[in-house]
Amino acid sequence: MLSSRAILRATRAAAPQRIAVPRAIASSQIRSYAAPASVDSKPPKALYGLDGTYASALYTAAAKSSTLDSTARAMEALNQVYHKDAKLAKIMEAPTLSAADKAAIISELQKHTGGADKGDTVKNFLDTLAAYNRLSLLKGVCEKFGELMSAAKGEVELTVTSASQLDSKTLSRLETAVSKSQYVGQGKKLKVTNKVNSDILGGLIVEIGDRTIDLSVSSRIAKMNKLLTDTL
Repeated sequence: MLSSRAILRATRAAAPQRIAVPRAIASSQIRSYAAPASVDSKPPKALYGLDGTYASALYTAAAKSSTLDSTARAMEALNQVYHKDAKLAKIMEAPTLSAADKAAIISELQKHTGGADKGDTVKNFLDTLAAYNRLSLLKGVCEKFGELMSAAKGEVELTVTSASQLDSKTLSRLETAVSKSQYVGQGKKLKVTNKVNSDILGGLIVEIGDRTIDLSVSSRIAKMNKLLTDTL
């Protein structure tokens, strides 16, 4: 498993070298990801933020090169790395990464994607992020690329945030209830994710697509405090 420690070792080993990304290669990749999207390669939904812009550009590039499925597998593998190693994001955000450090990081990340990256689409994309000092965006890009793939498959994201992990029976009941609601269009299927956040104290926060239903205890307390403050 790739870890932040492995990346640190790789960057230290590469430190004496100064391997810059060749300007011709960087320029080529920039043009590739900035190219106008055709009808077939247009992302299925609009995303916001810089990470959303890069995720949309990667989707377009992968669709044009017919590597969408393999790119999705590689990006999901990278996303799992972040979940397994919390220190990775800090390393990627370091402002002092040299060209050699970036090359070493990309090399380590590629080991984790294995043979999933057909056509080197993700490798070329990582080179572009490195050339623009945007490796810190990778975590967000992975997540938002997943959103694009879900939308392309006709899936509706159902994210349930709870104070502790929910059991499969409870999640199944929620999925059944939501699937019958007006929030899920006909022919759509739900993709359920359970996030844990102890700060909500209890209850649930349910996010369906771009809609949020806040039934958390922390939200109720905040409303009560506001009511008491306004009254006083």
